Amino acid sequence: MRSTQYPLNTEGVWCEIFAKPVPGCPALFLDRDGAVIEEAGYLCRIEDVVMIPGAAKVIAAANQRDVVVVLVTNQAGIGLGYYGWAEFSAVQRAIIERLTAKDARLNAVYACAHHPEGHGKFAHPNHPSRKPNPGMLQQAASDLSLDLKRSWLVGDKASDIEAAKRAGLAGAMHVSTGYGVAERPDVVRFAAPSFQVRFSRSIADAMTLPIFAGKVSV
Repeated sequence: MRSTQYPLNTEGVWCEIFAKPVPGCPALFLDRDGAVIEEAGYLCRIEDVVMIPGAAKVIAAANQRDVVVVLVTNQAGIGLGYYGWAEFSAVQRAIIERLTAKDARLNAVYACAHHPEGHGKFAHPNHPSRKPNPGMLQQAASDLSLDLKRSWLVGDKASDIEAAKRAGLAGAMHVSTGYGVAERPDVVRFAAPSFQVRFSRSIADAMTLPIFAGKVSV
């Protein structure tokens, strides 16, 4: 059962699906703040939304190759009481409008507001949907029938990369934007024979990932 006002599941996690793909498609999971848009520190105002160059182009390219694009974002600001789902929703609408203007679209958005120091219902010592836990990625895989073993993630934090590894993805790209430079020393340890970790300047470099090797849809 979901919230009648916002697309929240029974755990209070935002689960918004815009378009369901053909079952078995790989996904490009994207962290939001610091990867798709510039890190603003508890972003809650649409006037502070700044797209990172290349983000829309990468998403549009994924769309053209039948790669499912899923935004997965921790929203500690909600859990800590700095803003609410209304502000998050407004920011998301602004992001989607800017992507749409560039012929880019998201298939789904998942957001977790739970936090160890959260208030009320958002107080949780280690919620399974809060990255580095893989809950949001696993929920997306279930909702959209994704092939996680062929999927990749782009993020700026070590928690993004860890969530990707724990979800069983093929790999993750760690970007230098956002908190990327500071977090990079903690990311190296996640590389393994079964999980690739690539390093890049920004999301614009995601076009080099294996999931973009497929043919463009007609």
